[in-house]
Amino acid sequence: MVADPVGAIPDRHRLAGVDVLRGISVLLVTLHHIHLRFWINDYDVDGVLPKTLNQVLFWSGYYAVIVFFVISGFLITSLSIRRWGELGHVHAGRFYLMRAARILPCLLLVLLVLSALHLAGIHDFVIDPARAFLGQAVWSALTFNFNLLEGHHGYLPGDWDVLWSLSVEEAFYVLFPLACLLLRRESMLLIPLVCLLILGPVNRTLLADQDPWGQYAYLCCTDGIAFGCLTALACAHWRLSRNVLRWALVAGTVIAVFVIVTCNEDSHVELARYGLNVTLLEGGVALMLLALGSGVGNRLLATGTGWLRRIGRNSYEIYLVHMLVVLGLMNLFRELKPPVVTIPLWYAAMLLPSLLLGYLLSRYYSEPLNERLRRRGRWAREVPDASSARESG
Repeated sequence: MVADPVGAIPDRHRLAGVDVLRGISVLLVTLHHIHLRFWINDYDVDGVLPKTLNQVLFWSGYYAVIVFFVISGFLITSLSIRRWGELGHVHAGRFYLMRAARILPCLLLVLLVLSALHLAGIHDFVIDPARAFLGQAVWSALTFNFNLLEGHHGYLPGDWDVLWSLSVEEAFYVLFPLACLLLRRESMLLIPLVCLLILGPVNRTLLADQDPWGQYAYLCCTDGIAFGCLTALACAHWRLSRNVLRWALVAGTVIAVFVIVTCNEDSHVELARYGLNVTLLEGGVALMLLALGSGVGNRLLATGTGWLRRIGRNSYEIYLVHMLVVLGLMNLFRELKPPVVTIPLWYAAMLLPSLLLGYLLSRYYSEPLNERLRRRGRWAREVPDASSARESG
């Protein structure tokens, strides 16, 4: 999960539909991690809800991260086009400074807290020395190869494990401006992007039985980012009719829902045997973003979704800190040993504070610091124009 490329840009510059997608995705990730804690501790929580609803609500966490990857590629490409006119004119230094201003404040704070909890020996927060040392984990997080660390040495505690997806996305941020400047023309950029689309399902197929490589490897995920980049380029250069865009929104929604409802993300049969379940989901989200990015569907999705859009705007912070709440309350649950019938209340007790903590962290720490850092340099004056606010339809 990933940092919001928009950062401190005012609300009028946002696409409501994109924030709704982000809000749904971070809720699914959080619910998955809450459910997983009880499942790991041998509580029969999978039989409470109907099978399909249980799968969608509690076992779609990886799919939700994939949605984030597509959105990230779309947003960062769209914003780069608006800032610099075309991708061949991207200013790498300013690009990196803006990314650092958005990502590092929250990441550094979380790493500091995780390190303190590890050193204090708090249960569920201590890194197994047989897998990694503290300095090794921190260095991997800061150099965007945490996914490789876990791939080689096994899973780290859940509060550290969430950093794998950040490493995938930040690797993209490092390479994106370099590829733009090297290839110069946007038409040339299509070549590596299409290659990523091909390599994604190939890698997921080859690594399917090698946990966690089948999900955590760079090339198993970056086709989602490539889908987002291609969608942003299509929005910038294609002028499709509103009817076509409406059908794209409907088709994309149907495809995405179909994958989430019918394809178990951990299975390796049917579409998933060839890694195409993820590809189909990415394509569905890309179709949705094609419509939303062209101004179709945002007004509809803005109706009655203010709370969900707020969650979406804070999704980066929620993603980074929610496991602190989940693991902390899980420790309390084990100590108190309350009746099993209270477990649904514990789900709510883990979910709501996770959302609140992410909101407070965004509102009073990461966003103010992000804005302050951007204003200190000349590059801060390069902001998207009001054309990004096209939310009619």
